[in-house]
Amino acid sequence: MSSAARKHPLNPVEPENMLDPVPLYGELRTSDPVHWSSVVNAWFLTRHDDVMNAFRDSRLSADRTRLAEFQMKSLVGDGARDILAVLRDEMLMKDGKEHLRLRRSVSPGFTPQALDVWLPTIRRTMNRLVDAVLPRGRMDLATDIAYLMPPLVIAELFGIPAEEHTRFVAWAHPISEFFSPAMGVDMVALARRANQAMVESRDFMTALIAERMRAPGDDMLSQMVQRQEAGGASVDEMVANALLVLSAGHLTTTDQLSNGLHALLTHPTELSKLQENPGLVRSAVEEMLRYDPPIPWVHRVAAETFELRGRTIRQGDMVFLGMAAANRDPEAFSQPDRFDISRDPHQQKHMSFAFGPHHCLGAGLARRELEVAISVLLERLPGLRLDEKQLPRLKCHSLLFRGFESLPVRWTPGV
Repeated sequence: MSSAARKHPLNPVEPENMLDPVPLYGELRTSDPVHWSSVVNAWFLTRHDDVMNAFRDSRLSADRTRLAEFQMKSLVGDGARDILAVLRDEMLMKDGKEHLRLRRSVSPGFTPQALDVWLPTIRRTMNRLVDAVLPRGRMDLATDIAYLMPPLVIAELFGIPAEEHTRFVAWAHPISEFFSPAMGVDMVALARRANQAMVESRDFMTALIAERMRAPGDDMLSQMVQRQEAGGASVDEMVANALLVLSAGHLTTTDQLSNGLHALLTHPTELSKLQENPGLVRSAVEEMLRYDPPIPWVHRVAAETFELRGRTIRQGDMVFLGMAAANRDPEAFSQPDRFDISRDPHQQKHMSFAFGPHHCLGAGLARRELEVAISVLLERLPGLRLDEKQLPRLKCHSLLFRGFESLPVRWTPGV
């Protein structure tokens, strides 16, 4: 259906636009780049320069604690109180000096040099997951690989004993599901499960951090704890931001791996190009991030009233920054709707990891996980392709998260 024939072409939450948002991005960029949606009761920015500038605009606050509290209480009452308590201490919800203080206390473990040390661990984790499915000749990539790999990697990086990995993954699932719920789900029951998982994971992480304080090791969590202690972070802040590394990495890298593989497998010329030249994996991952990011929008709250492109954004207004829309802006990218793994990522900067002070701290880890995962899958699963007998099932019921609930694939075993 053409965009002109759409019943509500500029409604961001219309099911058709949620399923295929790219036409909406183009319409908004062209006709109303600073768009007020009375349906969502929020502003939507879709041009690359506006989104990039908004990420570093102090008039747009990342402190969405009150908004989150209001939204959660209206949906589930007090059912998410422990989740809210952890959110309040996350650097993701801070501005200015407070954000910088917490970010600096976590950042040493995320330098390129520190992350490169963990590349063998990431590859070993990925190979274990592939070993489990290899003889089958088919799997659901979303549940068998993408859902498991990121939390298992974090568990390894944090020095969590192997016997605890199952629990670690089990806690991650209901929490991530709560922040990206399926359509029609019982939100009260989901909040209860997610809140219990948060309580258990918080208690586990509190004990683990106390252990690292007593006897630090070489793992990433030990580095974070030592730096946070020196910076005056409280134990609650240490716990909240360690759990943030887990949950943010789980949500985003999980969906990005599925999104990226789907893009690759539906563009056979690009797939062949990568198979023939594995050295393109780094630029391929950047193109996957640009083309179909796991977080299409992030939201901010206006800290004061200001003008943007002739529109008045008032204090307290919610503003959605369209990262996926910015990634398709022809003013920033040549042929933006083309999936091209040879695209030079140094010439054109996608917004999938945000920008400015809140540029994703885990971007380097996510890139390494994606590069290793793509390489291992193509190396070890000959003839990898979408399963023609089972259709993929998109997760596209949220403005904030986009991925696959199910992505069946096949390959030729024993080759």
